[in-house]
Amino acid sequence: MIARHLAPLLLEALGDSPIVLLNGARQAGKSTLAERISKTDRPARTLTLDDAGVLAAARQDPAGFIDGLAGPVVLDEVQRAPELFPAIKIAVDRDRRPGRFLLTGSANVLLLPHLSESLAGRIEILTLWPLSQGEIDAARDGFVDAAFSDTAISNLRPKPIDRRDLVRRVVRGGYPEIVAREKAERRSAWFGSYVTTLLQRDVRDLANIEGLTSFPRLLSLLAARSMSLLNFAELSRSTGIPQSTLKRYLVLLETTFLTAPLPPWSHHFGKRLVKAPKIVLCDTGLAAHLIGADESRLADEPTRLGPLLENFAVMEIRKQLGWSRTRATAFHFRAHGGEEVDIVLESAEGRVVGIEVKAAATVGNDDFRGLRALAEIAGKKKFQRGIVLYAGRESVPFGSRLDALPLSALWTAAPPKKRAVANETCWPPRK
Repeated sequence: MIARHLAPLLLEALGDSPIVLLNGARQAGKSTLAERISKTDRPARTLTLDDAGVLAAARQDPAGFIDGLAGPVVLDEVQRAPELFPAIKIAVDRDRRPGRFLLTGSANVLLLPHLSESLAGRIEILTLWPLSQGEIDAARDGFVDAAFSDTAISNLRPKPIDRRDLVRRVVRGGYPEIVAREKAERRSAWFGSYVTTLLQRDVRDLANIEGLTSFPRLLSLLAARSMSLLNFAELSRSTGIPQSTLKRYLVLLETTFLTAPLPPWSHHFGKRLVKAPKIVLCDTGLAAHLIGADESRLADEPTRLGPLLENFAVMEIRKQLGWSRTRATAFHFRAHGGEEVDIVLESAEGRVVGIEVKAAATVGNDDFRGLRALAEIAGKKKFQRGIVLYAGRESVPFGSRLDALPLSALWTAAPPKKRAVANETCWPPRK
């Protein structure tokens, strides 16, 4: 059984919060993790709302259903009975003992105000994404903490991998069921059934919509445009879906953890709210399936690999943000002069790390152009470092606070021990 890095944080939350919600995509491993904890560290009764009888009882008499639960309980797929949330609120207001309710859900309650508002101040929410590469390899992913460390990151010496292994990881993705399937055709069959089942069940549960048949086509189009700026007008023209309907559909895709937009970074907070986000699929295995890009096709058409690699890096970092010591948020950056940075991490203290992702096996000075623009805008006090992740094997410094690292650093680099910051002799970074 694969150990999940989020497990210790889940146990901490259950130790001081009356309600903990573990949400994430279907088949990401939420029920497995909740069941493991309820049978070992935090004994609890488990009920799943995927069971027709349990679901009927919860919907018919929510207050009576909750009142009839004695001791700690795990309620699986709780988004299927939103009527339970007010009843859980009342029960917790009467008895705020920690760990009373562990809820799991395949819908992002932060995007469902009528659910999240009823439990404000009473609930801790954790997101479980599909498996990270470190979890698959039984290793601790420490890239985020290493990136914000005061130690020179080029000294980490991450374990390099060959291009074929890198492509295999991108195409495989991180769903636990997929990791166990060696044959490409069996993975493709699983992904096809996954999309069909998800759209028929979760999307229909969340919204009574027309034109459900357009969802797979829209999802495939978004996969083909992963890591591109979200343009509603252009998407509407390409799909024939009105913009108002399209925006509603995109919210549903985000709510069910199929997509997770990457917002823009700006030195001025107000500008972040008006600039366009980038489109990100929550799993590159699913994205590759949707665009028909298997390992051999990516080898024959390398231009398709770049966006998938960027998407892959974004999601590996997002997974690590769930358990890293450094509390940070992921963005993308685009300057007025056209310079871009694929990923910008901003810590709670305002420190900034820029990350570029390249599919090439070599890296040059021009690959740091966007990172240098970001460094100048962020300023010396806030700019921690810039990193180019590339499909090569060597860790190479490219000047003050600028380094090139193999893409495998995402899951093989561990955070170094803290030490004093070395004196900087060049700022801004040399052009």
